[in-house]
Parts: sequence; C-alpha cells; structure tokens
Amino acid sequence: DTVEQRLILLAIAEARETGQGITENSLLEVHASSYINTFNVEKHTAYTVLRDASRSLFDRYVTYHDINPKTGKDRSFHCRWVDKIGYEHQSGVVFLRFTQDIVPLITRLEENFTKYEIQQVSKLTSTYAIRLYELLIQWRSSGQTPVFNLSTFRQQLGVEATQYKTMSNFKTYVLDFALKQVNELTDITANYQQHKTGRTISGFSFTFKQKQERKKVKPKKASLTEKQLDLFANKLAYDSAFSSQFSEAGESYENFAKRIKQLLKDPVNLDKYSDYLDNLDLKV
Repeated sequence: DTVEQRLILLAIAEARETGQGITENSLLEVHASSYINTFNVEKHTAYTVLRDASRSLFDRYVTYHDINPKTGKDRSFHCRWVDKIGYEHQSGVVFLRFTQDIVPLITRLEENFTKYEIQQVSKLTSTYAIRLYELLIQWRSSGQTPVFNLSTFRQQLGVEATQYKTMSNFKTYVLDFALKQVNELTDITANYQQHKTGRTISGFSFTFKQKQERKKVKPKKASLTEKQLDLFANKLAYDSAFSSQFSEAGESYENFAKRIKQLLKDPVNLDKYSDYLDNLDLKV
C-alpha cells in the first residue's frame, strides 16, 4: 500500500532529521501536516488516509532470509513492520514503533533517506517504483549497485512468490514499469543490466546518475502594507481551499489569520500562496 510506505518513510525521515534515531524502543511520530506538505494532499484526505494506514500497517509483515549458522542452510522469516501503532484523531498524529527485527533492516535506509528523498517519491504511484528508488539511492555516492540475486531482488521490491512468475511478466509489470516512473518522476535516471547463469537470468544490477537541477526562479521580492496584510490574512483564513491545506487542528479563525499575517511578511510565502490570492482577486 502506497500510503503505508509513505508513512514508514516519513517516520524514518523524521527520526533522522530530529536526531531521535530509531531503536526498538523508539515511539516515532508522523504528523498530518508533514504528510500534507510532502505529498500535496488536502487536510481531510491526509487525516483519513493516515487513520486507515495506522490500522492496516499493524497487519503488514516483511519476509527476509538469512543463513542458519548451525546448518549453513537458507532460512526464511516473516516479521511485522510494527509492534505498536496508534492514531490521535484530533491532531492527526500517528505514533508507531518498529519491531526489533525490522530496526536493523532499515538502519541503512535511515542513513540515506531524508525529506528530500521523500519529495522525490511523492509523485510515484507504484509501490514497486518507490521500493526501487529506496534501493538505488543507497548507492547514490557511486551511482552503481552490486548485482541483486533475482529471488532477493523480487522480495526487496515486495513481489510475492506467486506473482509475475515468468520473466516477461516480471519485467513488464514490475521492473520496467517501476523504472519508467523513477526515471520520469524522480531526481535520478537509471538503467539496469541483467546477469545470467547459463541461459537463465539470475540477477540485475543498476547504474544511475543524478539529473541536472533546473535553475530555480527566485521569487519576486514584494512586501505588503499593514492594511494589505490584515486584509489578505483575513480573506485566506476564511477561504475553504486554503484552510483545508494549511490550518491546524483546533485552530480558531482569529489565530489562523494572525499566523497567516506573519507568514505573508516573507516574500517566499507570498509566492507560495499566489494562486490562492489570485483566486480571491487579491493583488500584490
């Protein structure tokens, strides 16, 4: 589920950027406001999907393999992503704690995944594309991955053993589809090489490079008079389209307007809210 993946990634990024880190005892928080700003959804949508994801994520599990040190044989384990998850309805906050077995598996992802990377996956609609991007950026510094064994790679992308069993279906509906989204909608361009054992494809490796950044257009420096600030802030506070995106739970119109007034003193925010101002026929 895409929302569940987004929830996990936001939790990881928040833990990293706040310095909290992730241990088996960490109770992490994901706020609806963070989900709204990152994935550009409306307030009521964020509250609904986070509530639903907080219920469904508890039942999700991951499968991983290791080698039995006593026998040297491969063994397969299933473990839940979280052992505790809750939702605070009034404020739209999800609280979650990763399981003991999951924490070591996401440590490397925590080191590499920031809110910048989450912005890159925010437009991806395929869960396979999100997981492919997560996997690739762990080798961002070199732009080249090792060879992923086919069975391991399928698990890393979240493909069940009964799904897309033929190579043609796997490429068409998983790998090529995911790669197309990554190349079109994120900050990297990637290609894969297939590796064979005899005549059978047994693994894949990837090379990728960073796209050139487009030059950012600097927002026009503009300032509002005190009278304009009061007028614009009051109009925006009562505008349903604007308030659904930017108001906070339980915030009164008066307090919301005061907060907007302070935000409008920054030219960057004037540019950010320009579409809403235009819709209200408010000219800077």
